[in-house]
Amino acid sequence: MDRSYDVAVIGLGAMGSAAAYHLAARGQRVLGLERFGPAHDRGSSHGGSRIIRQAYFEHPDYVPLLLRSYELWEALERDSGSDLLTVTGALMVGRPDTRTVAGSRDSALRWGLAHEMLEAGDIRRRFPTMAPQADEVALYEERGGFVRPEAAVAAHIGLAERAGADLRFHEPVHTWTALPGGDGVRIATGEGSYTAARLVVCPGAWAPRLLADLGVDFTVERQVQYWFAPRGGTAPFTPDRHPVYVWEAPAGVQVYGFPAYEGPDEGVKTAFFRRGTACTPESLDRRVHPAEIAAIADHLSTRVPDLPGRFLRGAACMYTTTADEHFVIGAHPEHPQVTVACGFSGHGFKFTPVVGEIAADLATEGTTAHPVDLFEPRPRRAAAEPQEVAR
Repeated sequence: MDRSYDVAVIGLGAMGSAAAYHLAARGQRVLGLERFGPAHDRGSSHGGSRIIRQAYFEHPDYVPLLLRSYELWEALERDSGSDLLTVTGALMVGRPDTRTVAGSRDSALRWGLAHEMLEAGDIRRRFPTMAPQADEVALYEERGGFVRPEAAVAAHIGLAERAGADLRFHEPVHTWTALPGGDGVRIATGEGSYTAARLVVCPGAWAPRLLADLGVDFTVERQVQYWFAPRGGTAPFTPDRHPVYVWEAPAGVQVYGFPAYEGPDEGVKTAFFRRGTACTPESLDRRVHPAEIAAIADHLSTRVPDLPGRFLRGAACMYTTTADEHFVIGAHPEHPQVTVACGFSGHGFKFTPVVGEIAADLATEGTTAHPVDLFEPRPRRAAAEPQEVAR
């Protein structure tokens, strides 16, 4: 016998757990289905930290969502009693014409965000762990920092259950079917079947399988996170001395990193941004290979010279990337009772609470006040560079 709900949520990782919470908090009868356990490490929302920043080089249209996201992160900390967001300051480093620097500055100017532009000497004096070249600059914003992915997912799950959501773990979805005339959906799992008036699909790296009919080409990529014990210890890398950063090399390769946020024995985390290899969730290679460790250590050796001391550990995760590297959020084009939120392309976690709010808006009202036109579910082409802001 079918069990019926107001809204079903497929996937209880970052976005799905947030959507389940926001829906349940609005009084909806919510079913959540997840193939793994709570706050698991099998997808994209693990590794201890994710950068959060406001001067957004990916596109200026993200900034209003970021401002709202900061408000919701603070509310989530308060309501859950969890420590989720740490402000350390953020550096966007590279030559002045790189996307990382120029795009961040354009977003900051367009939205009036507080920031500083630093020359190479300024960077070295203020942040002695960093060694920029003479022709490199940085945008610095005080409000940048990091959020904790596992703790955030656990917080949203806890609040959703407290609000009455029926969350079912270790129950993968086999199929979902939109019922005729927009009259709800039916979901089949190994445990049975369910019906719901509306559906929110947050499948992460399983998007190519569960949302194949969207017409969006999703690429699932293996990405590796690395932790090193710096030469000389972690004292210069503590959050009050060392910011989060994204650093773009002349060839366009970006590396990003964090302070030593887990204590002196846990090392300092870093990773390449968008230098992954195609995979599927089933074929993901979770081993970290010596050649990979050597490559990032070599890249960092002239930028953060004390960081690549002794390698401690690594962890593989997945990006689910669209052709234009923008998110996919909106009503399914063929099934208006179905909301999709996926394709977060390696830069989505900082938006988790506002994506949950948007998904709840779309599922209950059919619209949202948030600006989401950029994310409409549709076939994608590679993104054009954002237009320069007049100065």
